[in-house]
Amino acid sequence: MLFDPDRHEALGDAAWDEGRVREAIRDIARDTERERLPAGHWPVHPLDDAGEGQRTGYKSLYLGSAGVLLALWTLQRAGTVQLAIDAAEAIRPVHAAYMAEPDDGQVLPSYFLGETGILLVEWRLTRSATVADRLWQVVRSNIPNPTNEALWAAPGTMLAAWHLWQATGEARWRELFLENVEQVWRTWLYDEKAQVHLWTQDLGGSVVQYLGAGHGFAGNACALLKGASLLDVGRREALYERCLATLHTTAKFDGDAVNWPPGTYTPRPGRPAMLMQWCHGAPGIVTGLADFPARQSQAMDALLVGAGHSVWQAGPLTKGHGLCHGTAGNGLAFLTLYQRTGDPLWLERARRFAMHAMAQRERLRQEHGQGRHTLWTGDPGLALYLWQCLQGTAGLPALDWL
Repeated sequence: MLFDPDRHEALGDAAWDEGRVREAIRDIARDTERERLPAGHWPVHPLDDAGEGQRTGYKSLYLGSAGVLLALWTLQRAGTVQLAIDAAEAIRPVHAAYMAEPDDGQVLPSYFLGETGILLVEWRLTRSATVADRLWQVVRSNIPNPTNEALWAAPGTMLAAWHLWQATGEARWRELFLENVEQVWRTWLYDEKAQVHLWTQDLGGSVVQYLGAGHGFAGNACALLKGASLLDVGRREALYERCLATLHTTAKFDGDAVNWPPGTYTPRPGRPAMLMQWCHGAPGIVTGLADFPARQSQAMDALLVGAGHSVWQAGPLTKGHGLCHGTAGNGLAFLTLYQRTGDPLWLERARRFAMHAMAQRERLRQEHGQGRHTLWTGDPGLALYLWQCLQGTAGLPALDWL
């Protein structure tokens, strides 16, 4: 099978209701503001507590204050919510708090869980030149990171350089992005066994070849595809050819549906052979390859549409409503396909998942007596997904748009 049925649940029958969706977004914003602690951070949800005993809560883009404030600021800027707090002022102390008490026990440049993501959000909200200078230093320091994936290494942090290049047009950001390209390209090697080009990840001594958006191929390819216009013609064509070859060779097919295993390795006993979530599986493949030009390759278009069919067949995730491994993240694959194809079927499916994710959030709130205030696993990320469903726009926050 292309997915594990035990990890999914039946899709609810609630019809799309724009009024309910707008109220859910406002409710998430109110709840998030209400539960902000006097010290300026949010309580760690039991499902996100890894036992570190964070005195000042999480600060990162993925789990912490930076991601929450980016979501709130985005929704207010769009006119969808009105905030009592000033997100631009609230972000200013977050980096210092991270340096004093890092989320993972040590200061790291990571895009998702370290300095880079925090600094990027602070720059976006404040446009501070001092923050930009520090961000440049941190991104450059991470170029040789051996993990070779987006969560910790250059394929993630180089996105900060890309966003600053797009926003400012300053040559130093373009040059920094291209320095990262050289590192990512140098480590993208032909694997004799798989017969395609793959990245090998060294995650704390665990050497693997992941395929998904969180730690592997799709996350790395995402960064290269964003900057494809900056590559010479030969390398750009090689990028497109390698992406297609790798996805086609490693795909698993069932009729018109397609999914990918977490990696090229054989899973340990008790570990799932197939996952269907953003970080591992078809949803992240679709969003990670979103910048592969539509209609350039019929084979690639067919693979991505087949991935969308498999996401729909699997249904919502039992893990909840989040972006990384939840229903909203899977729904973003549908929005990507709506953007690529123009077929309203995908927007309809995205909105069906949105209604289900809203119900999941309500159940989780009742179960734990508190909201889950994170961008990538919790309520603010869901609010952004709901907002995107209203507009029919695609992309992941801080990855595809900022």
